[in-house]
Amino acid sequence: MPNLLVLVRHGQSEWNEKNLFTGWRDPELTAKGREEAIEAGRAMKAKGLHFDVAFTSKLTRAQETNRLVLAELGQSDLPVIEDQALNERDYGDLSGLNKDDAREKWGEEQVHIWRRSYDTPPPGGESLKDTAERVLPYVNAEIMPRVLKGERVLIAAHGNSLRALVMQLEGLSRDEVLALNIATGAPIVYELDDKGGILSKTMLIEREAH
Repeated sequence: MPNLLVLVRHGQSEWNEKNLFTGWRDPELTAKGREEAIEAGRAMKAKGLHFDVAFTSKLTRAQETNRLVLAELGQSDLPVIEDQALNERDYGDLSGLNKDDAREKWGEEQVHIWRRSYDTPPPGGESLKDTAERVLPYVNAEIMPRVLKGERVLIAAHGNSLRALVMQLEGLSRDEVLALNIATGAPIVYELDDKGGILSKTMLIEREAH
């Protein structure tokens, strides 16, 4: 039987809705975000998925998404492991700023570089490379060994922490991962072989990424 790993980005947060850089700040889900999480749980249930353990970050929006998903699956008592290693990328001095205001302050080109380069961090924050260097050691030490011994694992986390994980799983180049966008509340189901190679990848919900 293939090894199961399912990734889901949290539903829309209050700061997603307001077009603010969020990072390690801790807004809650919007009503739409809660509905996205519930829809994700329903889609997993319809596929007959159930889990042995769930991992999430230390941020409310991911934890709430995880709770809502597990409630839909009838698995609210599932063991859940929370770790800061799975937190969103830290946007540093950009955190809390409207993205349009940031462009006015630093210029369109500079903000684009901070958002879309691989290894140029915003002031006081993390690049995607920094995020990967935080996320992947934790994933490789604590999560993948469980997957590869047959535990069915759910990860509810964030756009950039999940991009780092997908980069490793799928062997993406820097350019490919920079073009990768992960939609809110849209589960990605991987079936893996005993060495972590991908046997199949299924997107349970097609939703536009923001």
